[in-house]
Amino acid sequence: MSSGSGYDTFEGASELLRALSAPIRLAIVSELAGGERCVHELVDTLGAPQPLVSQHLRVLRGAGVVRGSRRGREIAYQLVDEHVAHIVADAVSHAGEGSM
Repeated sequence: MSSGSGYDTFEGASELLRALSAPIRLAIVSELAGGERCVHELVDTLGAPQPLVSQHLRVLRGAGVVRGSRRGREIAYQLVDEHVAHIVADAVSHAGEGSM
């Protein structure tokens, strides 16, 4: 049974999709689907400046999509929930279907 308006149940999903709304954040999630990565590894793979990658990691961390753990002098990031990687992969696949 739900309480309040019917839209209340969609709030969490809306926040998740908002956190994933930037192309670089989708790319970060796709990379993390392959396993834990440090910021410099994401910078190298994505070809994006380190401050930009760090900024988007903060957004993803704030939304509960990724978590960081200290690995020596660096922080290694990983997905909190693998389901998010599937959502991203499905969205990328769906978007690619329209470009044929």
